[in-house]
Parts: sequence; structure tokens; C-alpha cells
Amino acid sequence: MFIQDLKNDFYRQLIGKRILIIVNYDVDAICASKILQSLFKYDHMLYTVVPIMGVTGLRRAYSEHQGDVKYVLLINCGGCVDIVELLQPAEDVTFYICDSHRPLDVCNVYSDRQVCILGDPALEENIPAFETIFYDSDGEDEDDDEDGDDGDSGAGDSDDGQADGDSVERERAPKLSRMQRHEQRVMRQRARRQWESERDRIMFDYTQFSYYGRSTALYIFELAWKLSKDNMDLLWWAIVGISEQLLLGKIESGAYTLELEHIQSHVSRLTNKTNDQNTMSASKISFEKDLHLVLYRHWTVTESMRYSRYSACQMKLWTLRGEKRLHELLVEMGLPLVHARQTYSAMDLVLRKEFYSMVEQLAEKYSIPDIVYGTFTLSYGYRSRYAAADYVYALLAILQSVKKHKTPEDCFMEASDALTRQHRQLLNVGIDNAKLLHAAIFRQVQSCLEAHQVHSTGSFFYYVLQEEHAFFSYPYALALLAKFVLHGHVATTRVRQAPDLPLIATCPLDATQGMCLLVGIAPVREDSPKNFFGKAFDQAAQKSKTSLLQDFFEPSIVQLRQSDLTRFLDALTVLLT
Repeated sequence: MFIQDLKNDFYRQLIGKRILIIVNYDVDAICASKILQSLFKYDHMLYTVVPIMGVTGLRRAYSEHQGDVKYVLLINCGGCVDIVELLQPAEDVTFYICDSHRPLDVCNVYSDRQVCILGDPALEENIPAFETIFYDSDGEDEDDDEDGDDGDSGAGDSDDGQADGDSVERERAPKLSRMQRHEQRVMRQRARRQWESERDRIMFDYTQFSYYGRSTALYIFELAWKLSKDNMDLLWWAIVGISEQLLLGKIESGAYTLELEHIQSHVSRLTNKTNDQNTMSASKISFEKDLHLVLYRHWTVTESMRYSRYSACQMKLWTLRGEKRLHELLVEMGLPLVHARQTYSAMDLVLRKEFYSMVEQLAEKYSIPDIVYGTFTLSYGYRSRYAAADYVYALLAILQSVKKHKTPEDCFMEASDALTRQHRQLLNVGIDNAKLLHAAIFRQVQSCLEAHQVHSTGSFFYYVLQEEHAFFSYPYALALLAKFVLHGHVATTRVRQAPDLPLIATCPLDATQGMCLLVGIAPVREDSPKNFFGKAFDQAAQKSKTSLLQDFFEPSIVQLRQSDLTRFLDALTVLLT
């Protein structure tokens, strides 16, 4: 069931209780968990935070902690699976789900008490009506029992059975012949089959696409606001959460723009509040128009432009002609190459102040009109200034930095700490790692396009990485690479229907086990961020009889055996043709 009054029906129910917080391995979830932890600390509440990467992790986390808790909070996980069926909890355990993944599982939606979804049902798309997907079979079972009783009484096995049969006959009016009862049962079975067929159609329509709802971090921040416990730090974490959704293409730019208005009102309110109290800290959040250039405040202008997907694909910067065009843009901007190859912070102050306006003026001419977008920046005093996108890229790089001596849990805690102003050195390390990641993505895209490694089946493109890679064996990095490859291929190919075709990218995961990671990317021309690959992967696996591991909460990211890859892609080609 849905809970809309978070203050009374959620937060106040948890005060004084021990809580298990299970957090998905993504930036929005980390930001939401940080906001919740600050609220729980304020009220001296006991809680345990467990990061997970998929359904297996969710099952393990709950089984390890179920003895201690009766209240479980799931952040960006659990909404799209039948949580009671999956975890088999005791009846007195309550689950609170705050998940931006869509569509929500109907069993969670229609749970009476045990599963509570934080959200507004009016904002959800096309949730099927209860009676169209749940069938009351009690009446049918009773009729079958009565038929069986009549059959037994007709056999005349005992006087007691005959007496019971007579009493049933007296109660039933009028008495039906065996033929009539058989016809009724056939009609009921036919109606049941028709209902099941209609239910399957409704459920297919409902679950066909995977997409994302509102940012969880922003939703939890609004709880903090209603509790009058919000501050600048909590607001910044919410901004980072929704910025991740925009930068990874999880939500449409229109939905992001609508949220900006609400966030701006919170920024103004909190800025005035801290000014009134004369406790203005060194940090300040401000709204401004910015550029879709990766980490340009912490990099050189040339590298940032080259390694940003939008500018690189629009200007084809992996080619000699594209490189020449970039130099022409810098000349026309009046930005000397010496300065463009310096770190942005070391550039001349006048050039830095004019950089945004110079790019904006020439954006149309150089085919990069959408390079400008609205965002927020965080300033610490006069020296350190970070855009929300800088935090997102840094945290993604930290989450992807799993090594032999560094577990995913360590990376999660490091990313969580990097959000706080006391651990700014962790953020700067994350920014440096993000530069390495984006440089590696660009080099891979360049070699892929030059070697013509993107192949077409007629219904989709596919790109296969032949060897394990330090960066691309992780879901987010592989998804960023796949999106860059698809946009780059569409920019260079002469195939007319290329913008309407999706792409599947795959990278070996573990050579010893022979597994590979597979990610599906929606077509370039697709306005909506909805992704149909989750359902398509499932059907292709059934047709090709391959075992598919759909463990991630993003259905468009799966694992399968490399030996099954060709057979799986063939089945997918037939399915999508």
C-alpha cells in the first residue's frame, strides 16, 4: 500500500524502534540514505545500514539481520519485486519501500499492511486495478467441493454420506442435474481462462518498459523539510541525487526542469534562514546555467570537451576533422590553446569569467545547442567550487573502484563519506578517478568506431568487448560506454534508421567462470528514457533456453555465460524483428 503522510505514517512509526536500512548501490540511494541517517541521528534512533548490489544481496542482507529488526527500510531496491514472496518474512515485520525504479510490483502495491510504499499513487502510471489481476478462487473451490460431495453421496457408500447428501440437496434449490453442473463448471473454467488471458495482457503492458520515478533523495529531503530538520547539507545531497538521474538519462530533462523550481525555493528559504540566524557557514548553494562538459572546473577545457559525450559526438572529436573543428571553436571563442590546455582553475581570471558566455554564443554554430542546462553549484569559501555533476561523476568513479583489497562495501562507505565536507579529499580522489574513467571511455569509443566494431542485426546494434577491462566490467561504466558508442556510431554512420535502433554492449566479467555483463541502451531518437530490454532479455532467454542472471535492479543489465551469447543474440534478433 502507498503512504503519503511520511511524517506521521512513516517517520513517527519508527521512533524508538531498531531499523534495518538496505541501500542499493547507486548515487541517488546513497544521498537518500545520508539524509535519513542525519534524521535518525537527530532523534537518537538505532539503525543498521547495509549496501547491496542486487536481488541476491537483498536476500542475504535480510537473512543476516532478520533476527534483530521488525522494521526494514529499502532504498532504491525492492519496489519491483514481490518482497514478501522473495524474503518470506515473519508476519510482524514491516517493510517501507522508497524506490525510484518503475514499474512497482503489484503485490507490493496491494499489500494490506506488511509492505508500505512511500509515494503518491496518483503519480504512478497505469497501475492495474485489483480485480483485473487478482482472482478470488474461493467460490470456485466451494462449488467443486459440493460437486465432489454429490458424487460421493450418489455412490451409496454409507448411510452417513447419504444423510449429508440429503441435507445438502434440501439446502440447494433448485436441484441441478449432473449434466447441468458439468456445464456450469466448463463455463467457469472458460471464464477463468479468458480472465487469465486478459490478466497476462494487462501485466505485459504494465511491465513491458522499465523506467524511473522521482528521485528518492529529493523525496526524503522533503520529509526532512516537513520535520523542520532540513539544512544546506541535506539539500545538497538531494540535488546530487536528482542530478545523477539527469546525467545517466534516467529521467527526461522536462521532469528535471520542473523539480528545479521546487529546489530553488528550498535554496532561497535555507539561505535566508541561515542569514537570519547569523550563522552563515562557508558553504553556499547557488543556481546557475552551466555546461554539459565533464568536470571542466577540475580539468583542462580541451580534455573536458573531448571526453564529454555530447560535445564529442556532435563534433566527432575522435576524427582529425573533429579535432580541427575543436581548435576552430577555441579560436573563435578567443581562448588561446595554451590556456585551453591548462587546468581550468589556472586559466586567466577574465577567460574563466567569460568561458560560459563564449561557449553559449557559439553553441548553435558548432552544432552543440543543448550544451547549456540549469544546475546548482556548491561553494566552500572562495577557493573550492563544485557543480552537482562533479559530485555525481566522482561518486560513480568511487563506486566503480572495486579491487581485490577493496570490497563494494568499502567503496559504498567511501562514496558516502565523500558527500560530507569533512572528507573533501575523498571527493577530489573520486574526481581524479572519474577523469581516468572518461578518458578510457573516449579511447575505447575511438578504437571501436575506427575498427567498425559496432555491428547491426537489422533490429538493433551490438558491440562486444573481447577482453576483461578494469573499468567496463562494472554496470555503470559499461552503460556510459555503450551510450557513448551508440551516439558516436549514429553520428558517423550513413544508415538512415540508425537513430531508431537500440544498442547492446557486452563485456567479459570473469574469465574463470566464463560470464559476461550485458547492457541494453534505448535508441538515440527515443524521447522517453523508458527501456524495453528487461522484458526482451527475459523472453529471448526463454526462447533460446539460456540461463540469464537478472540480479540487478536495473532490468536492462544482466549477466549470462559467454558461450550462450551468440544463441541469445540470435533469439533477441528474431524477437525484435
